[in-house]
Amino acid sequence: MSETPSNTLQYRFDGPEEAPVLILGPSLGTTWHMWDRQVPELTRQWRVFRFDLPGHGGAPAYPAGAVADLTARLLTTLEGLGVQRFGYAGCAFGGAIGIELALRHPERLASLALIAASPRFGTADEFRQRGVVVRTNGLDPIARSAPDRWFTGGFAAAQPAITEWAVQMVRTTDPGCYIAACEALASFDVRAELGSVGVPTLVLVGSEDQVTGPAEARTLVAGIPDARLAVVPGASHLVPVEQPAAVTDLLVRHFSTAWQPVFETATGQTALPAAAAVPALAAVPPQPAPVAEIAPPAAVPQAQGRPDPYDTGIKVRREVLGDAHVDGVLARADAFSGDFQEFVTRYAWGEVWDRPGLDRRTRSCVTLTALVAGGHLEDLASHTRAALRNGLTPDEIKEVLLQAAVYCGIPAANSAFRVAQQVIHEETTPQE
Repeated sequence: MSETPSNTLQYRFDGPEEAPVLILGPSLGTTWHMWDRQVPELTRQWRVFRFDLPGHGGAPAYPAGAVADLTARLLTTLEGLGVQRFGYAGCAFGGAIGIELALRHPERLASLALIAASPRFGTADEFRQRGVVVRTNGLDPIARSAPDRWFTGGFAAAQPAITEWAVQMVRTTDPGCYIAACEALASFDVRAELGSVGVPTLVLVGSEDQVTGPAEARTLVAGIPDARLAVVPGASHLVPVEQPAAVTDLLVRHFSTAWQPVFETATGQTALPAAAAVPALAAVPPQPAPVAEIAPPAAVPQAQGRPDPYDTGIKVRREVLGDAHVDGVLARADAFSGDFQEFVTRYAWGEVWDRPGLDRRTRSCVTLTALVAGGHLEDLASHTRAALRNGLTPDEIKEVLLQAAVYCGIPAANSAFRVAQQVIHEETTPQE
């Protein structure tokens, strides 16, 4: 197989060359094989295009830290194949790419299906902390917990081969690409833009999904003008694998009725890597999928004109320190301290931290050293968390504190090591 360029994605086609193209996008930690059960039926009408995220399924490990970057790579890949317009169905992370396509490139998209998706996936803190865990411990803790996130307990117990397939799929993903994808999800938030999605959209979710469940699906339906909701009973997050027949039936019905394709088709094939297909699965009958009636979302304030350093500052402050920390600080602010918090946000975060001269890793090193010198242990704790999220490893933080011990004094460094040790333990211990 020829090397995939860094601005494209590893892909495969199935189905007749003359048929319109239907793209299937994967979730984080999976490969295109998560769609194996849908392909035989879908290729009756469409030329199915599947792709792998960077570092997944043997794809070259070119990390992408934003959903927009991955969407651009997908479009570059399709343009090289002559595919101009297409239908798109994406699961979880793949759903984020689908929303990005609908918002930024509507002329390319004929119809959309969002599966186990959300306009905002959890909180930025959750995904950045997951990146810290992977950077420190590798992907094994994430891999071992994947079946609990992806499947219902009954399915996981009854299908041990698929459960093990899921674990191995995550375990063989490139850690750097996984961390970059976590960062992409941490910064993904299109809640205020859903009204601009102008294509017919099916929002599909498993009734037992604890990751991006029915509540998130209803948010999508409420915000997208032409959307309907289908809930698949007895399924969790990776619903195309757990309830393949139900998902296939819903996709066929949606794309058959919401899309009248008269556009170019793709040509060409790529050689396929040796990746594991989904193990054999007993047939699951299609489940009824009710359409929800949802109230429209509340109005979103209009964006301001000229950018204020405060707007940049609050964004950077949240990205570095985490939403929970910033929310707590701002909640404690009152008439006496509010002006100070605004000052810190505007100038420390909006002006200094956002300057291009140093990257965030380096700024974290400088900040940790300064806090050790000043004996500011409470701030040292929050900035140790920030340093981990900015990409420093525990060993690198240790080296910063050792260097600080020489120039700031042993007692100051002793206190700093005690605080940092506790924070690192909390942040890098996988959640059970």
